[in-house]
Formats: sequence, structure tokens, C-alpha cells
Amino acid sequence: MILTTRSEAPIECEKPMLHEDIFEHHPTVIMGLMIQKLSLGYEQDLIIGVDPGQRIGLSIFYFGREIESSFNSSVEELVLHIIKILGGLRAKRKIVKIGNGNMNIAKEIVTMLNLRFCSSFELEFVDERKTSLKIKNFNQRGKRDMLSAKYISQREGYRHFVLPLSITG
Repeated sequence: MILTTRSEAPIECEKPMLHEDIFEHHPTVIMGLMIQKLSLGYEQDLIIGVDPGQRIGLSIFYFGREIESSFNSSVEELVLHIIKILGGLRAKRKIVKIGNGNMNIAKEIVTMLNLRFCSSFELEFVDERKTSLKIKNFNQRGKRDMLSAKYISQREGYRHFVLPLSITG
């Protein structure tokens, strides 16, 4: 491969810097892959914090860094997004932490994840008390939900392993 600039002579490179297939991934997965390449020696956990509710907050930590903070209004869209992240990033431990504020939505998320994700992960239900700030007009564009999800991802809860249905039958 030959690279050129306007003012310089051609430069020969052994191989391209980016592979074309990397652009097929979700931007969060691409961010995670970049952090993975730069973070040798750090803890290789993928931690996903979920704040269930009317607007579902989401916070994703990889190698100790937050790589996404977002919210969804649909459980199905959220689960599909989480599956893309869980499937696209390698980690020693993949942990999904869900707040216990709205257990109906939390159980729906877990059930859908278990049905659609064909690999094992760790699941924690986390006490989400005092994760939502009570500031007037603070939840514009879901900021409070995203911040709550971040706090949930940093708390400890009762952990159990979720094995895919292909293993458990």
C-alpha cells in the first residue's frame, strides 16, 4: 500500500491501519476495540449498567472506561443493542447489572437476553436507591436515566450466571 500527501513523496506501508470490516460494527464496539488495543494490562471486564423504567438508561464500561451512555424507550431495541455489544467485544467477564426499581421491566430484559443471546454472562440485580438525582429539569434528553445507569454499573448486587438456553435446554 502506498500513502501520499500533497507536499510529501509517497510513503510505503506494509499493511493498512484499519481493516474495512471494522466499520460493520456498532460505534460502541469500535470504541471498545480501540480501547482494548490501548489498554494492555488493565482489567478486561465488560460491565453494562441498566436503569429500567419508562426511559431505560444504559451505561457501558469496558477496560474500566465508559464507552457509552444512552437511553432507550423500547425493551426490545435495548436488548438487541446489548447483544451487539456483548457479541462484539471480548472480555474475561461480561456482567449485566440491572437496577431493581422496576422489576417487571428488569425481568423482561433478562428473559429477552436469555432467549436471544447465545453465550453466557453474569447478571446482577442492583439496589438502585439513591441513584437518581432529584434536580428540577435535570432529566432533559434522559440525562438522569443515563447517570442512574452509570451508578448502577458501579454497584455490587446479587450475582448469578446466565447460561444460554442452548446449553440448559
